[in-house]
Amino acid sequence: MTETYFDLFGVTPDKLERLMVSALSRGGEYADIFFEYTTTDEMLLRDHEVNSVESTADYGAGIRVIRDEKTGYAFSEKTDMRDLEKAALFAAGIADAPAAQRTAPGLRPVQFTNHYPILQGWDVFPLARRKGWLTDLDRRLYEASPCIRKVTCALAVSITKVMFYNSEGDFFCDLRPMTAVHLTCVAQKDGKSEMLSYSRSYRSGSEMLTDALRDGIVSYMASRLEPIFEAGRPKGGQMPVVLGSGSSGILLHEAIGHAFEADFNRKGISIFAERMGQKICSEKITVVDDGTVTGNRGALNVDDEGIIGQKTYMVTEGVLTSYLHDRISARHYGVAPTGNGRRESFRYQPIPRMRATYMLDGDCTEEDLIRSVRKGIFVDNFTNGEVAIGEGDFTFYVKSGWMIEDGRLTAPVKDINIIGNGPQALADITGVAAGSTLDDSTWICGKDQYCPVSCGMPSVLVSSLTVGGLSL
Repeated sequence: MTETYFDLFGVTPDKLERLMVSALSRGGEYADIFFEYTTTDEMLLRDHEVNSVESTADYGAGIRVIRDEKTGYAFSEKTDMRDLEKAALFAAGIADAPAAQRTAPGLRPVQFTNHYPILQGWDVFPLARRKGWLTDLDRRLYEASPCIRKVTCALAVSITKVMFYNSEGDFFCDLRPMTAVHLTCVAQKDGKSEMLSYSRSYRSGSEMLTDALRDGIVSYMASRLEPIFEAGRPKGGQMPVVLGSGSSGILLHEAIGHAFEADFNRKGISIFAERMGQKICSEKITVVDDGTVTGNRGALNVDDEGIIGQKTYMVTEGVLTSYLHDRISARHYGVAPTGNGRRESFRYQPIPRMRATYMLDGDCTEEDLIRSVRKGIFVDNFTNGEVAIGEGDFTFYVKSGWMIEDGRLTAPVKDINIIGNGPQALADITGVAAGSTLDDSTWICGKDQYCPVSCGMPSVLVSSLTVGGLSL
């Protein structure tokens, strides 16, 4: 594979070493070169037929130089040596030190486990077959629910090829697949309209597009639409909230996970900046960020700084045990990088980012949590929200859920806000169920740049959150 990537980007080991010498020529302490080539095929179904097919490609390289606390970064959408040399010298200028003759290390391949093998290529699932899969899904959705009036469904297939080399000699090539299905249904009943969305995404080949996936989508939509029409808004106020397993992990990601990213802590922005080694929540809680889940949207064989993918325990039995580090923050704290240096593309320098963030199992059941609540709500379908990372204050919009009354799920509810503070909500978790589930939706994390991620959790009971509903 290595030779193919050299041909793809038009470089050789000798040329890489020459570029590294240029990047370090002004006294830089560290440098890396990141090549990337991404192809994407997207197919869109509307009004019962596929009426849009689009193919795009993105190609280029980024060069980063670090000295002390300063970073120089430049990228080029061409990978001929003339343009790459310009980028290397531009990035080198951040050091602004007397010119020093440096030698570049030989290429030392990084050995890693492939966490996203392609089991079936797209050559056996050409465009005509993909079209058939989408139109069959469309037909089955209309058959499953008479209230559906409109279906929009997109299928996106991406392949990213990455080649990386740094001033420590680390070198790797990685093929990163990503397949995503996203659909939206508009339904009408008794003069009312509702919209419901569903998505699935994996680092995989065409093996993702199975009959089981199609049937699961149809079953989900059919089971969720009827309760939405029957749902109302509850009375607002402070109350216990049971967060269902799976997609509730977005609250864990947004309201808590970002506060564990080391750049926010290094800069003193995060509320956890001075709490390493301290107990921050119940000993029932362990939170991890994992780049090794096979086929997962957030998986990374090697991060964008050459650090092997790994599983990082951020909270261990209630104690804060690790931040999420890139090379810069790891050096600041005097610890090893955790494999969280990620970038949107070659146009951006890497920063600490989450991968697959989730909470481990507890010791009870979801039914136990619900039975313990006299009056509250159960939610498991978040759509979006806002978070202030420094303080951890959040507002999340909940598409649907259920009232809990005397330990039972009663009336369905919809269109409510969950308001709280991330660190406080973490501390207020009083029950954690077994059955932690990763939600495989098309989650995208925005932090100046956009990266694919995954999130999940078991069902948990938060003793008190503000529920925004009808006035009391």
